Amino acid sequence: MSQISLLSLKDDMVAFIEGHGLRRVPAYVGSEDVPTVLWDDEENVDSWKDFVETAKSAGAPFLTMSEIRLEKADLELLIEELQESSFPNSDPPEVEEAQSLATYVGKVGYIQLGFAHQGVFFLHESTTPWYKRYQNLLDSLDLGDIVYGDDEDDTVN
Repeated sequence: MSQISLLSLKDDMVAFIEGHGLRRVPAYVGSEDVPTVLWDDEENVDSWKDFVETAKSAGAPFLTMSEIRLEKADLELLIEELQESSFPNSDPPEVEEAQSLATYVGKVGYIQLGFAHQGVFFLHESTTPWYKRYQNLLDSLDLGDIVYGDDEDDTVN
């Protein structure tokens, strides 16, 4: 997708899904949570329509639908983490790249559609190029295993 925002695509998806008599459930399906199959037809910009029609043919009563907007706080946190991870280098190229994403704050960069069939979740993802860059920058950070809060079950003997 070469769009800046996927908001109009989302509106088209909602109308198409409802036109096929399917319901939408506002939910994100993490691929690490359940067995998943990712729809792979990047050459076809309307592949999401084929996906919805496949869901209907499979007898799915609903599709999950999730979107991600770039929030200012998320971008600021990413920039801060990139700066801290590159210390003492004050101006790494990753920080400049992250700062350039500020023009997309408030824009929808990712939409996920999904449906369950025979114990497997089938997923379709639509993304913008800038969201892929954002996600790559986020993935480049090695945050390690951060544990928040105290776990009362952990005792040292």
